[in-house]
Amino acid sequence: MFNGGGNMAGMMKKVQKMQADMKKMQDELRKKTVEVSSGGGAVKVVMDGEKQVQSLIIAPAAVDPEDIEMLQDLISAAFNEATKKVDDMMAQEMGKLTSGLGLPPGLL
Repeated sequence: MFNGGGNMAGMMKKVQKMQADMKKMQDELRKKTVEVSSGGGAVKVVMDGEKQVQSLIIAPAAVDPEDIEMLQDLISAAFNEATKKVDDMMAQEMGKLTSGLGLPPGLL
Protein backbone atom coordinates (compact mmCIF):
# COMPACT_ATOMS: atom_id res chain seq x y z
CA MET A 1 0.00 0.00 0.00
CA PHE A 2 2.74 2.48 0.94
CA ASN A 3 5.59 2.11 -1.46
CA GLY A 4 8.76 3.88 -0.50
CA GLY A 5 8.61 3.23 3.25
CA GLY A 6 12.35 2.60 3.08
CA ASN A 7 12.82 5.96 1.43
CA MET A 8 11.00 7.63 4.30
CA ALA A 9 13.21 5.87 6.85
CA GLY A 10 16.29 6.90 4.88
CA MET A 11 15.04 10.45 4.69
CA MET A 12 14.42 10.52 8.45
CA LYS A 13 17.99 9.32 9.09
CA LYS A 14 19.31 12.09 6.85
CA VAL A 15 17.21 14.67 8.67
CA GLN A 16 18.40 13.41 12.08
CA LYS A 17 22.02 13.54 10.93
CA MET A 18 21.51 17.01 9.53
CA GLN A 19 19.98 18.15 12.84
CA ALA A 20 22.95 16.76 14.77
CA ASP A 21 25.38 18.38 12.32
CA MET A 22 23.47 21.66 12.59
CA LYS A 23 23.62 21.64 16.39
CA LYS A 24 27.35 20.91 16.30
CA MET A 25 27.90 23.71 13.77
CA GLN A 26 25.86 26.17 15.84
CA ASP A 27 27.85 25.27 18.96
CA GLU A 28 31.10 25.88 17.05
CA LEU A 29 29.87 29.15 15.59
CA ARG A 30 28.89 30.44 19.02
CA LYS A 31 32.56 30.27 19.97
CA LYS A 32 33.77 32.16 16.90
CA THR A 33 34.12 35.92 16.91
CA VAL A 34 33.94 38.68 14.34
CA GLU A 35 35.77 41.98 14.59
CA VAL A 36 34.65 45.15 12.87
CA SER A 37 35.58 48.78 13.05
CA SER A 38 34.06 52.07 12.06
CA GLY A 39 35.46 55.53 11.57
CA GLY A 40 38.73 54.20 10.20
CA GLY A 41 39.35 52.17 13.33
CA ALA A 42 38.11 54.78 15.80
CA VAL A 43 35.62 52.25 17.19
CA LYS A 44 36.20 48.49 17.20
CA VAL A 45 33.72 45.82 18.24
CA VAL A 46 34.38 42.12 18.76
CA MET A 47 31.20 40.03 18.84
CA ASP A 48 30.73 36.29 19.27
CA GLY A 49 28.40 33.98 17.37
CA GLU A 50 25.69 34.54 19.98
CA LYS A 51 25.82 38.27 19.22
CA GLN A 52 27.33 39.03 22.61
CA VAL A 53 29.89 41.84 22.59
CA GLN A 54 33.25 40.55 23.76
CA SER A 55 34.99 43.91 23.55
CA LEU A 56 34.44 47.51 22.56
CA ILE A 57 37.46 49.70 21.93
CA ILE A 58 37.13 53.43 21.42
CA ALA A 59 40.17 55.40 20.31
CA PRO A 60 40.76 58.46 22.49
CA ALA A 61 40.69 60.68 19.38
CA ALA A 62 37.06 59.59 18.78
CA VAL A 63 35.95 61.09 22.08
CA ASP A 64 35.07 64.71 21.42
CA PRO A 65 32.83 66.22 24.11
CA GLU A 66 31.64 68.72 21.51
CA ASP A 67 30.51 65.96 19.11
CA ILE A 68 28.97 63.12 21.10
CA GLU A 69 26.61 62.33 18.21
CA MET A 70 29.54 61.34 16.00
CA LEU A 71 30.77 58.86 18.60
CA GLN A 72 27.27 57.47 19.00
CA ASP A 73 27.03 57.02 15.22
CA LEU A 74 30.40 55.25 15.09
CA ILE A 75 29.40 52.88 17.88
CA SER A 76 26.02 52.15 16.27
CA ALA A 77 27.66 51.50 12.90
CA ALA A 78 30.19 49.10 14.43
CA PHE A 79 27.50 47.19 16.35
CA ASN A 80 25.27 46.95 13.27
CA GLU A 81 28.13 45.73 11.08
CA ALA A 82 29.20 43.14 13.68
CA THR A 83 25.63 41.81 13.91
CA LYS A 84 25.40 41.58 10.12
CA LYS A 85 28.75 39.80 9.97
CA VAL A 86 27.59 37.21 12.54
CA ASP A 87 24.35 36.68 10.57
CA ASP A 88 26.33 36.24 7.34
CA MET A 89 28.70 33.78 9.03
CA MET A 90 25.73 31.73 10.29
CA ALA A 91 23.96 31.78 6.92
CA GLN A 92 27.11 30.70 5.09
CA GLU A 93 27.66 27.74 7.41
CA MET A 94 23.97 26.75 7.30
CA GLY A 95 24.15 26.86 3.50
CA LYS A 96 26.98 24.33 3.59
CA LEU A 97 24.84 21.95 5.63
CA THR A 98 21.65 22.29 3.61
CA SER A 99 23.04 22.67 0.09
CA GLY A 100 22.60 19.00 -0.81
CA LEU A 101 19.02 18.75 0.40
CA GLY A 102 17.34 20.65 -2.41
CA LEU A 103 15.31 22.74 0.02
CA PRO A 104 13.97 26.14 -0.97
CA PRO A 105 16.15 29.03 0.29
CA GLY A 106 15.19 30.30 3.73
CA LEU A 107 13.34 27.14 4.78
CA LEU A 108 15.71 26.38 7.64
